[in-house]
This record gives sequence, C-alpha cells and structure tokens, in this order.
Amino acid sequence: MSLRITDKITIEDWELTEQFTQSSGPGGQNVNKVATAVELRFEAARSPNLPEPVKARLKRLAGRRWTKEGALLIQVGETRHQARNREIARDRLVDLVREATRKPKRRIPTRVSANQKRKRVAAKRARSEIKSLRGSVDPD
Repeated sequence: MSLRITDKITIEDWELTEQFTQSSGPGGQNVNKVATAVELRFEAARSPNLPEPVKARLKRLAGRRWTKEGALLIQVGETRHQARNREIARDRLVDLVREATRKPKRRIPTRVSANQKRKRVAAKRARSEIKSLRGSVDPD
C-alpha cells in the first residue's frame, strides 16, 4: 500500500518506517501500558519518487523535523488510538509533500510611482510647517 501524493508522485511503503511509543496525556492506566503514539520516518533524501526541487522545498518546509540523514520525522500522539495516530501522521506527511510540490510564485519587484513620492514629500512638508508653528510665541 503506497501513499499517493499527486498523479506523478507516490511514496512506497519501503520508504516509510513507523515506531510506536507510549503517549503522554490523558488515558488513565491505559496510557502506561499501550504504545499509541507514532513516529513516522520518511527517507525523503533517498526517495527515487521525489524530484530534487521538491526535496529542497520539503527540507525547507520540514524545518526541525528534517534529520541530518535526510529523513523527515513526524510524531503524533494526539489520540488514544494507535490506528488513528498512524492515519494522522500519514495525512500530515501527504499534506507536507503536497505543499512542497507547489512551485512558489516568483516575486516581481515593484517601484513607487513619482506621484506617490511627491505626495509623501508634500505631506512631510505640511507636517513640518504645522510643527514649526508650535514653538514659543514672541510677546512683541
């Protein structure tokens, strides 16, 4: 069973490893004996299915979740159910990779128009005039 990201990108099962640990938070005695939290590890740097630009964007988006070995770690311990936590972790991975597939829009630098510059300088001049009239009044 592989994760389908887009029409061209799928993540195979061999690229994912899951590790289960005891979850923190509510759950009574159950929380002390059942490993419900999941740590999903995706070997992104070695993945043959991801193009290089997508890998670079994924690394930037992942931030601290990206390891030195080039793996993406996603930890989920939100619910008391192991299966639900697994589902959430896989959904987050899909969302993150899908976000990395979007090419960012190139920023086109804009300029301030000459008219706007004139207006700004005129406003500054008017404000300066108002402030200069605030000085002490000459009694003569």
